[in-house]
Amino acid sequence: MTHWRRAIAAAVLILAIGLTAASQSAQQPGQAKTPPAQPAQNPPAKTEENAPQQQKPPAVGQLKREVRLVNIVFSVLDKHNHFVTDLEKNNFEVFDDDIPQQVEFFSRETNLPLRIGLLLDTSNSIHSRLEFEQQAAFDFLYHIVRPGKDMAFLMTFDTHPQVQQTFTSNLDLMRQAIFSQRAGGGTALYDAIYQASNRYLRNPPPPTTGTNIRRVLVVISDGLDDLSDHARSSAIEMAERSGVVIYTISTTNKWVSPDQQTSEDMPYLIHYTPGDKVLKQFADDTGGRSFNPYRVEDLAQAFVDIDTELRSQYSIAYTPSTHAEDGKFHPIHIEILHRHGLKVRARQGYFAERPVLAPAPTANPGR
Repeated sequence: MTHWRRAIAAAVLILAIGLTAASQSAQQPGQAKTPPAQPAQNPPAKTEENAPQQQKPPAVGQLKREVRLVNIVFSVLDKHNHFVTDLEKNNFEVFDDDIPQQVEFFSRETNLPLRIGLLLDTSNSIHSRLEFEQQAAFDFLYHIVRPGKDMAFLMTFDTHPQVQQTFTSNLDLMRQAIFSQRAGGGTALYDAIYQASNRYLRNPPPPTTGTNIRRVLVVISDGLDDLSDHARSSAIEMAERSGVVIYTISTTNKWVSPDQQTSEDMPYLIHYTPGDKVLKQFADDTGGRSFNPYRVEDLAQAFVDIDTELRSQYSIAYTPSTHAEDGKFHPIHIEILHRHGLKVRARQGYFAERPVLAPAPTANPGR
């Protein structure tokens, strides 16, 4: 009996304690219940299931591969050299290494942001025409550069190339840079084209809201070179690697103003010099155009034609099906279907970037 009495007394005591706690909680209805403190927990050990998903770098000796689109911006002209701007995707077939490709993206590029490199020959050979050159160059920029969207930089070259104004859409800065130049010295044309093209790779122009920009070099020169460290082929290769299209304007003709013209000037003949052939090669190989103005108004018209072409182009993009990124030059050409008498002006090809070899790990300096 003593054992049972003790058990009953203990049960009564436990019940009393519980009723007292419930009564105290009911007497404070306005107080929010504070959640019980959670015991401190150590973070779970990292496992393959809960570890953050991170891209693993390639092991040493592996190739880091990326799918690269080849983008071609080009112009189409009729037999009268008028721009044709009403073609559709099914009007084009693209060949890479003479093998047809599947076009993935197509658009009419009439409003691409422009990044223009203006290269002025300020060597002694164009001394008498520098003023015309300066005025026409600025007029070109004034009509083509849209503030907030397009940008240009100025490089001059005589004995050495030199950047006079970095990328800007401020036309006042470009005017000051253009008209402050003086002529004198030799000509390093190839170095200028090489360095200007390289700027698009090493010091890329400011980004835009879109993904595509139009990279253009406008070169005003007589095409002669007597001082460059780079060969002509190296300059062309750098332009092709950087995706630059080159337009050239020759200074080898008279560039006479209207008040200087005589009856002997009309009609006139344009004489192509070895330098003109060099300028034409730069333009043809990169998908641009060469101009040989004779009169001052021809010079102005050349800039108008460049402006018109830059607003009248197409863009095609594809993933090459015939090769990997092997670092080699691959020729391309575009054929027009279902329309006759049209021709394409585009770059001759491109260099496929080599895959990146993963670097060897370095020793931990703390050890």
